Amino acid sequence: MMDGVATDSSNTPSNEAKPRRARRTRMTGAERRQQLLEIGRTLFAAKGFEGTSVEEIAAKAGVSKPVVYEHFGGKEGLYAVVVDREMRRLLDMVTGSLTAGHPRELCEQAAFALLDYIEEYTDGFRILVRDSPIPQSTGSFASLISDIATQVEDILGREFKNRGFDSKLAPLYAQALVGMVALTGQWWLDVRRPKKAEVAAHLVNLAWHGLDGLEAKPHLIGRRKA
Repeated sequence: MMDGVATDSSNTPSNEAKPRRARRTRMTGAERRQQLLEIGRTLFAAKGFEGTSVEEIAAKAGVSKPVVYEHFGGKEGLYAVVVDREMRRLLDMVTGSLTAGHPRELCEQAAFALLDYIEEYTDGFRILVRDSPIPQSTGSFASLISDIATQVEDILGREFKNRGFDSKLAPLYAQALVGMVALTGQWWLDVRRPKKAEVAAHLVNLAWHGLDGLEAKPHLIGRRKA
């Protein structure tokens, strides 16, 4: 007590509450790797492989360059993992969609799967359709389309056999059909018109009615025969 006034030690400057510094949450190794993958995916889609640098990837992640090298060994390693992940995602979406029994509906499901991927994972598709600058990367868009076509071969083979056609030609038609959908998807990636369902309907219209009117032994009508 001083001069008859009680002092409150809680009001003295020495005991004032100090503002707490916000603690930065440290990422786990798995979280950091995922962050770098997402950042790399966005940058590779926007700028391409050559236009993206390790410095930019590191800066976007708020880390130093050695962290990128620690997780992926460099830009090439990060790019290869991004491509591999997108290829597996697209292949899983297409093969997982083939559940119907009727061949025409299977065509619809495959077309929708590719268009769904383009719509939901636009950055991934932009990366896949570019020519890979890394010879040792896990694959290319062409090899992915070939993998998808392999899934379609069995469906076409059964349909050919039922119609009395040569089932050995199913791989050729599978490549043609899947390639048609893939190239149309590349075009639709930028224009986004007409709507997805309409694009799928037109793709199936051409594919199905083309298959429906197939000749068992197609012939050339021009002068060139070989």
